[in-house]
Amino acid sequence: MNNKVDFLVIGSGMAGLIYALKVAPYGSVCILSKINMDETATSYAQGGIAAVMYDPDNYEKHIQDTINAGAGLNKEHIVRIAINESTERIKELAEWGTQFDKESTGKYSLAKEGGHSEFRILHHKDNTGNEIQRALSKKVRNHPNISVLENHLAIDLITQHHLGKLVKRKDKDITCYGAYALNKNSGKIITLLAKTTMLASGGIGNIYQTTTNPTLSTGDGVAMAYRAKAQIDNLEFVQFHPTSLYNPGEKPSFLITEAMRGAGAELVTKKGEPFMHKYDSRGSLAPRDVVARAIDNELKISGDEFVFLDTGRISKSEIINHFPTIYAKCLSIGIDITKDMIPVVPAAHYACGGIITNENGQTSIHNLFAAGEVANTGLHGANRLASNSLLESAVFSHRAAIKASELVSNIKYETGIPDWNDEGTVLNEEMILITQSKKELQSIMSNYVGIVRSNLRLKRALDRLNIIYEETEDLFDKSIVSEPICELRNMINVAHLVIRLAMKRKESIGLHCNIDYPILK
Repeated sequence: MNNKVDFLVIGSGMAGLIYALKVAPYGSVCILSKINMDETATSYAQGGIAAVMYDPDNYEKHIQDTINAGAGLNKEHIVRIAINESTERIKELAEWGTQFDKESTGKYSLAKEGGHSEFRILHHKDNTGNEIQRALSKKVRNHPNISVLENHLAIDLITQHHLGKLVKRKDKDITCYGAYALNKNSGKIITLLAKTTMLASGGIGNIYQTTTNPTLSTGDGVAMAYRAKAQIDNLEFVQFHPTSLYNPGEKPSFLITEAMRGAGAELVTKKGEPFMHKYDSRGSLAPRDVVARAIDNELKISGDEFVFLDTGRISKSEIINHFPTIYAKCLSIGIDITKDMIPVVPAAHYACGGIITNENGQTSIHNLFAAGEVANTGLHGANRLASNSLLESAVFSHRAAIKASELVSNIKYETGIPDWNDEGTVLNEEMILITQSKKELQSIMSNYVGIVRSNLRLKRALDRLNIIYEETEDLFDKSIVSEPICELRNMINVAHLVIRLAMKRKESIGLHCNIDYPILK
């Protein structure tokens, strides 16, 4: 089956939907959604979106906060673009129907989070991402030029490789012609030819045992781009959110937004003793890399499985009004956060690296764009500042859409692309082979490539992973394509990149803490 479209979008979170809406006036758009359109990492985002709105805040303060959090490894011109365009993008989201919370005066109600010098986090209670997703999905569903294929998993990007040419990563002329995708309902693989392709497929959190990411975040976009020979970098910088709800067995881990600490909640040990002042003068509102390492260290010292978030300084009315999702969630497992402390533990949360893009979302492969968590724009450096992720999606999807709509009229569909070849494959009955390899992979990454690493741990992780890689590639070659085998293969690809890039970085900086090198920051 051959389908042709002007703009192919892989992923239906904020980055994908903003891009789709903006390119739709210039041609046909097809969005591939792995599950249903509203089940995305965006919809899980609680805290909000950072932007400069009012005095005494200004762009320069937000720029400096971003660079400080990123340990100076950010690309400054990208930081300036993102921050300087933040106000316009917020206004646009509001015009599109996003209901950000407001004060009685009509001004936006702004929160403060770790690493920010001013109140600049726009939010909708404690489910901001869900509100943005709602507004964007509604517009997309009503747009005549946009079709959405739900329950479709992108398998591989189509390049010259599929025309029988040898493609090398250093080649300057690699071109993307679309993608192969698995219709999960029928089991059939379709060929989607596209003039331009946008990867907005989200993060990599599920390579770890504990993550706040939805179960669909298996690094598919990064893995596909890597196999297509795109340039990837900075994946060693995996951000662990310091405060996920300690509730063993629950996947994904439930996030306790940083905005709670902004509202006055404090991190304490199981004995009720505050500890963050020992690590940073900003206490519980230090940047995430500092807080996650501090909690990790406290747990190693005490042998405890979690620390507490003490919400005693936040009034009952503020908890119920501003954090209703967290209040209801905790109550459902027997914790009344108006009286009880919340048990929390760090969880894999966000990949600061990914597919290298320029300021217009263009990758090293012609006609292939990337935006959102899958991309490495250079905004975050060695550690993402809280609530800059949704901002990054808004700004660079907008810019990518402008560039793609300029290019599309001069691009022709590639001819001669073969349909997916699964000759000689069989239906894999041995699901245990996949599930066991996935557990092993997550265990390797959590134990050896987590918040704190060492050269020995990284070497051991690579050796173990190489065995799983060989076994899985062999299984993939023999099996009829299925979602579990594709996801496992992608997770192994991405985990391999995280380890390799972590081994390459001979320093401790930002989110990459290696005990064999002194911490620079």
